Amino acid sequence: MIRTAILSALAEEQQGLLELLQQPEKISHAGRDFWQGRLHGQAVVLALSRIGKVAAATTATALIERFEVSRIVFTGVAGGMGEGVQVGDVVVATEFVQHDLDASPLFPQYEVPLYGQSRFACDAALTALLLEASRVGLKSLALPAASLLHHGLIASGDRFVSGAQESQALRSALQVGGHEVLAVEMEGAAVAQVCFDYGLPFAAVRTISDRADDQAHVDFPLFVKEVASRYAQVITQHLLKSL
Repeated sequence: MIRTAILSALAEEQQGLLELLQQPEKISHAGRDFWQGRLHGQAVVLALSRIGKVAAATTATALIERFEVSRIVFTGVAGGMGEGVQVGDVVVATEFVQHDLDASPLFPQYEVPLYGQSRFACDAALTALLLEASRVGLKSLALPAASLLHHGLIASGDRFVSGAQESQALRSALQVGGHEVLAVEMEGAAVAQVCFDYGLPFAAVRTISDRADDQAHVDFPLFVKEVASRYAQVITQHLLKSL
């Protein structure tokens, strides 16, 4: 059976999806609750990765090993970092890099040891479908001021970036390393690496909740609850209908 995993870090980011799940079945595994069922005509598993790269890798591995999912799609929020990426915009990832990985001088900064690469690409075909679903979904919301849709590199790390000075320093360091990132979050690169190891299609979409600056901690909770969850629900709906 072809089964799609819908993964988010926080319960608020999947708000509404669980209520729409048909024939729901909760299975507890690896200290987590997974919900199997059908959504928009597709067999799915809804799961929360929790926060951070290790927790996300654990959840992704469980989805592959225990639930034998065919693909993983991550929805959630991120801090905007690229030029012109503003609060309310949506970023569909093409690749992920770990901004806090540095095994130098044994390996170049940002390179994952023994992999020979610093970036892990998302699946091209699934990402194209997610990009189109995001475009259609945002249009269907009929927002007063249409959010911009971006696609490109996203950086992950085990730190909530919430200061303008820190954000600029991080962006500059990544640029020096050849990585022009659009957004920063805490899980995607880990899931991308796990999916690379298993040869499983992976795609990710992030709604920009803040600019990873001094106001990030103020904007985040309310935005996730009232805006990002709505975006995720609509985008997921259009994606599943296109599979």
